[in-house]
Amino acid sequence: MSLKNKQVLAAVAKENQEIELAHFDFPVTTPTTGLLKIEMTGMCGSDWPYFLNYPKTKGPMILGHETVGRVEEVGTEAFSRWGVKEGDRVTLEEYLPCGHCHYCRTGDFRLCDETDTLLGNGVRYGSTPTSLKPSLWGGYARYQYLHSNTVFHKVPSNMPAQLASLALPLGNGVEWANLQGKAGLGKCVVIQGPGQQGLACTVAAHQAGASLIIVTGLKSDKHRLTLAKELGAHHTIAIDEVDLFESIADLTGGMFADVVIDCSSGGEETVLSAINLARKGGLVLLCGRKGVPIREFHSDLLFKKHLTVRGMRGHSYQAVEMAISILESNNYPLDKLCTHTFKLAELELALRTVGGQGEAQAIHCCINPWE
Repeated sequence: MSLKNKQVLAAVAKENQEIELAHFDFPVTTPTTGLLKIEMTGMCGSDWPYFLNYPKTKGPMILGHETVGRVEEVGTEAFSRWGVKEGDRVTLEEYLPCGHCHYCRTGDFRLCDETDTLLGNGVRYGSTPTSLKPSLWGGYARYQYLHSNTVFHKVPSNMPAQLASLALPLGNGVEWANLQGKAGLGKCVVIQGPGQQGLACTVAAHQAGASLIIVTGLKSDKHRLTLAKELGAHHTIAIDEVDLFESIADLTGGMFADVVIDCSSGGEETVLSAINLARKGGLVLLCGRKGVPIREFHSDLLFKKHLTVRGMRGHSYQAVEMAISILESNNYPLDKLCTHTFKLAELELALRTVGGQGEAQAIHCCINPWE
């Protein structure tokens, strides 16, 4: 198909919480770049704060980075660099790492300065303004520009698109619970927050063989806590119905947790509870941004309990590959995570749903740009 003189439909996030459907010119494919025809894009929880805050400071942008699609065009040099060809079905990572810095060479390319948008002005999919040409940096569109530094993962042709869009969030769960948290036989893992990331950690901890998995949430999270048990949790706790500290003490025989993974975005309190729920010598992983400083935090508690506390950012290449293997296995009812699919024209409703202001009982939402 000739794409000359055609345009790409995309949903653009603008200031004042506005979404505009707009058309963009197709980018010209060079020897080092390409083009993706988008099939489905999953919605990350981070899209909501981006929608609320960043268009004010960065300018209009096409959000979305959990993209699944087929390679439409690939440059001659990109073909040998990427290892993908036209027609391949792939999912993308959001990162666009340089490939030669210390972080890239040691496997932590998600920390590469060239793609760091949290501690710098890097470029990555789903959080780069349309003012940077060729504008098509996000997944809430029908086509997406493929930068020369794109990181690809191939996905099976027969995997439902909604399921394939879970590769990155499930990859986060594998990274946090398995590769960093070392969940495994004999370990007790407490996961705070039964959203898509907490449930992904539940799957990863169970897949790794953790002996005791406890997921905490609120009584309003009843449907998510029920699903957590289907995904491998041994116990769930509604923290507004029972005493959390006493419940964990009872379930662990007073030992508390080897690993506490805080996936909640509910405020500073969960950081303090995570530290209190970890056993002496335990590990606390902070995986959800709070947006506020922690008051009355005494670092002596870390000293007294000999704790390791680590902030987590994203996923490694290995974690996403492992996640795709889990998706292929059909060992878990992961399709139950895929609760809502929206059209491009419904992006504002979709974002508000992810932010808890839209449709009810959402876990993982998707945008189908072709409906």
